[in-house]
This record gives sequence, C-alpha cells and structure tokens, in this order.
Amino acid sequence: MSTGTYSPKPGAAPMGRMITAQALFETKMLLRNGEQLLLTVVIPSLLLVLFSSVDIIDTGSGKSVDFLAPGILALAVMSTAFTGQAISTGFERRYGVLKRLGTSPLPRWALMTAKTLSVLVIEVLQIALLTAIAFALGWSPQGNPFAVVLLLILGTAAFSGLGLLMAGTLKAEATLAAANLVFLLLLVGGGVIVPLDKFPDAAQNVLGLLPISALSDGLRDVLQHGAGMPWGNLAILAVWAVLGLGAAARFFRWE
Repeated sequence: MSTGTYSPKPGAAPMGRMITAQALFETKMLLRNGEQLLLTVVIPSLLLVLFSSVDIIDTGSGKSVDFLAPGILALAVMSTAFTGQAISTGFERRYGVLKRLGTSPLPRWALMTAKTLSVLVIEVLQIALLTAIAFALGWSPQGNPFAVVLLLILGTAAFSGLGLLMAGTLKAEATLAAANLVFLLLLVGGGVIVPLDKFPDAAQNVLGLLPISALSDGLRDVLQHGAGMPWGNLAILAVWAVLGLGAAARFFRWE
C-alpha cells in the first residue's frame, strides 16, 4: 500500500512562524482597542504637552521638556508593556482565549515572546509620536542612541514580565484594578514627572530600585545630561526582567 501525500503537511508550524503570526495578531488587537490607545498614546502625549507648557512642577534648571521627555518615554513603555498588556491578557484569560491557545502547539514562553514583540511594535509608534511632539516643544536630546535603545528594550522586558505575571495569576477584575493603581502610583512616585530628589532620602532609596525609576532616570541621564552607558539603571532593569519573565513563565495559568 503506497503512502499518500498530504498538502499542506499535517503538524505544527515552525516555532518562529507561530511566534510571528501570534505577534502580528496581538499587534492588530492592540491597535483596534480604543481604551488601549487612550492609555498608551493619548495620556502620555497630553502629559508631555501639559507639563512642558505650564510651569507646574520645578524640574530644575533648563527647559521643562528636556526633563519631561525621557520620563514620558518611560511612562509610554510602562503603559504598553505593563498596564495595557496586563489588562488585555487578563481578560483574554477570563474569556477563555488563552485556554484555547493552551490546546495549540504554542507553548507559554512562545506566547509571552509574541506578546512582548507586539508591545515593541506599539512602542516604536509611541516613541515616534512622542519624539515628534517633544521636538515641537523645543526638546534638545543628546547622548548615545545605543544606550537609549538598550534601556527601552530592557524596560520593555521588565514591564512585560510583570504584566504577564499579574495577568496570569490574578482574576481579570483584580488585574484591571491593580494595573491601573500601579500605573497611577508609579506616574507620581517613579520619577516620571516629579523628580526623585523631591522625596525624602529614605523614599528615594526605595523608589530608585523600581523599574520605572531606573528607566526614566537612565533615559534622563543619557538624553538630558549626555551621560555614557547607565550601567546601574541597566542592571536594575535586567534584574526585574529576569525575575518578572521567569516568574511569569513559571506561574502563568492559561485559565
């Protein structure tokens, strides 16, 4: 009996192709979600314009936009990689979307990789828009572009891991409340708009270890002050990335 020839050949697609397809799907879903666009695009843009145009907070010497732009870029990364991703993934889990993905050949680590890649695509669009707005407001960035890219990648990995950990372990309603609360708290206490030196010394030591503080301070050191590679901030982000992604891969539940 001759063996039949089947086309397409049955079986799972190559892992790279599966990750790419899932990343494209995740990106389309994010771009179609009005609430996510409000969180990731509208709010950071409004904050940049408002606090750069109105002298509300003392940001030290120089133009306000030179201090604010790096912090708003860090906020954009957090809003997409952490807050938006945690909320969307949490409700995907609640509605059974992740349960169905769990029956596919796509493993948990590949799903997390695809979601992180989709976040990077959205961030490129965010950064392009915010950079254009900042330039229109008189921003004069400087420093090493490679250091900026490395900070943004490590910051994305850190926040993505924490967002997926929250979405994969808490109920959707709890994720929604917790993610928004963390967003508001870190907006105020993460060095995004209010300089960390405005806080008491004891609080500065704690706040400086947060991923949002490491990202905003690192970007500010490079883009505002022209510093070299911010190894301390990169190390903090790397630790958060390893811990967050590792915990998410270990404890993430499909349902």
